[in-house]
Amino acid sequence: MNKAQKDEILRLLAQTYPEAKPELNFSNPYETLVAVILSAQCTDKQVNKVTPAVFDRYPDVAAMAKAEEDDLYPMVKSCGFKAKASNIIAACRIIMEKHGGEVPHTMEELTALPGVGRKTANVVMATAFGLPAIAVDTHVFRVSNRLGLAKADNVLDTEMQLRRAIPKENWSRAHHWLIWHGRRVCAARNPHCTECPLNGLCKDYNSKKTPKENA
Repeated sequence: MNKAQKDEILRLLAQTYPEAKPELNFSNPYETLVAVILSAQCTDKQVNKVTPAVFDRYPDVAAMAKAEEDDLYPMVKSCGFKAKASNIIAACRIIMEKHGGEVPHTMEELTALPGVGRKTANVVMATAFGLPAIAVDTHVFRVSNRLGLAKADNVLDTEMQLRRAIPKENWSRAHHWLIWHGRRVCAARNPHCTECPLNGLCKDYNSKKTPKENA
């Protein structure tokens, strides 16, 4: 796929999802970090159900650093693994010890925190600090490789290819465009290809068409 085609895909995504934004609820870097850690292998909808009570009881990094796993875990149990609770507490304790209670904003510092990989770090950098970053979750990975914006078999290579294909000033917005498209049209199973505004450019869709359809 050439640059012009990729640029047109991005233009159509921007046109289709002008209101694309994070669907997790948070209001500061601390809440962003907690919500994104909880969202791993869990829906944003479920995370949004539990975080109001969590943030009410533990309103900032300092409060969370004093939390006990046995108290936090029952509050977030519906979001999955018990390790999420222990990682959130441990991360906040490190933030208090090493960063003066302020959530760091670099990839190196963020990924040094328990429970924080590149995806989580990129989301925090982009949404909490407004920094250019592309977080590759399952939706971004699936959609970008189907469309042809990337051609990779792992998330790191996908991220690096997207960084080259997308203008830096659009990295964060494109992340949300791809997520919204994955949730609304390009589902993992039974994607709505015939209704997709991008199907004329989609590598995956056009590769499955018969020679007669492509004529």
